[in-house]
Amino acid sequence: MTARNILTRLRHGEALQKEHLVWLADGLADGSVSDAQAGAFAMGVCVRGLSDAARVALTLAMRDSGRVLAWQLDGPVVDKHSTGGVGDCVSLVLAPALAACGAFVPMISGRGLGHTGGTLDKLDAIPGVTTQLDEARFRDVVGEAGCAIVGASADIAPADKRLYAVRDVTSTVDSLDLITASILSKKLAGGLEGLVLDVKTGSGAFMKDMDAARALANALVETANAAGCKTTAVISDMNQPLAASLGNALEVAEVMRVLTVDPSGPLVEISAALGGVLLANAGLAKDVQAGTDAITAALQDGRAAERFGRMIAAMGGPVRFVENWARFLPEATVIREVKAPASGYVTAIDGEALGMVVVDLGGGRVVESDTIDPAVGLGQVVRLGDKIAQGQPLAVVHAARPDAADRAAAAVRAAIMIGPSAAAALPLIKERVG
Repeated sequence: MTARNILTRLRHGEALQKEHLVWLADGLADGSVSDAQAGAFAMGVCVRGLSDAARVALTLAMRDSGRVLAWQLDGPVVDKHSTGGVGDCVSLVLAPALAACGAFVPMISGRGLGHTGGTLDKLDAIPGVTTQLDEARFRDVVGEAGCAIVGASADIAPADKRLYAVRDVTSTVDSLDLITASILSKKLAGGLEGLVLDVKTGSGAFMKDMDAARALANALVETANAAGCKTTAVISDMNQPLAASLGNALEVAEVMRVLTVDPSGPLVEISAALGGVLLANAGLAKDVQAGTDAITAALQDGRAAERFGRMIAAMGGPVRFVENWARFLPEATVIREVKAPASGYVTAIDGEALGMVVVDLGGGRVVESDTIDPAVGLGQVVRLGDKIAQGQPLAVVHAARPDAADRAAAAVRAAIMIGPSAAAALPLIKERVG
């Protein structure tokens, strides 16, 4: 068993067996497989593809290349993963709502990638919160609050960490097989009994069209179920920001308004849809509709907010954050409305462009070492179909400097299309897979 022989089989289109992929994952984790060999493997998979069985084997091999958590809790252990969008702060709403309904949610999450925001970056906007917990503290927080949202430790799926870094510089990121194995190896290392996947499609998503989103959803669901984790995917619309705000502190504020003031709107709709699936699959609800109703009730009666507060305090944040959240979140020094250049209806929103506005303001990273400004972003973004009068705000820019606000305002105007008639409303939930 050598990297050369495995790569030769892949190049010739011969099926890779479980033992080949286990050997390769172990070599990625311990460094015995070189960067050149890892890049050749990634390119070979992009060109040749993997069989369904090989995709499952690669996923499990990368999962098992490091620590795999096991839980002994008095309820099912479940999680959610999103393929990325803009204004997507669902994890902060859903995790405490699931905990309030009897589930345990050890959510291993990530930072912003490209134009999409990262859940860990949003939590970093709350003073004192640390998302890099050792395993003992991670377990304590899950036990105390029912949920914890943390970054992956170095010993969670190290083979994936190594392969992903190579894929990023070899133009091999967009392989269905490698995307599936990457996402699921980290999630399954969390010791899950159930998983729901929010696969986004539209202008603000990585998967711009429905066919690509459906293909990814099917690959993820089939692979996760074959790996022994009960999994369903929901395909949701990302042709406009999910929340009315983009940016880390601004999105936390949106979450707190949902948890404490007004539990309605798209954030609640998609959180309830995803949570309903998880509760039904985990046996905590008789069916998906009953699960959806349970999540909605937990958001409406304050139980989800109470769980969120417990989690924030246990992760080092303010003890009374839920009651006084507005005073704790940072504010930008420059706040400026972006005026509509003409009257009409909002007919299209380039979500990716708006996401890049936030990055350019300093709310995301161009390179991994960039420092994020948690206060910057866009607030009060209009929605598709809104009727707008000339001079009315399309969004509100939150910036650190006037020149940055000027650039952001110009980019926002270019990203939001205004036409003479309203476009047809798009359903937020498009399909359920699995």
